[in-house]
Amino acid sequence: MVTYRAGDIILPATGNLAADSGKSIFLEESYKQQGSTKTFRWEIPYPCIVELNECPEIPKPSASVQEPREASSESARQPNALELKNRPA
Repeated sequence: MVTYRAGDIILPATGNLAADSGKSIFLEESYKQQGSTKTFRWEIPYPCIVELNECPEIPKPSASVQEPREASSESARQPNALELKNRPA
């Protein structure tokens, strides 16, 4: 999850971290529309990022909710703040 500043507004965003250019991060989200898969990607420059946290992976919709998930240390831990490359102080 990313919290970022857009002008005078603070906004939350969630998505998969697709890339980190050293100046910006790129989030990506896929969705289905009229039978085809579409991908939306947006760029958030480092100076606009207020907070960046890692979230546990969300199960895919095709996964059965009846199947027990294995408890792993990855999914059991709390979200952590992530470090950005070359972020100005």
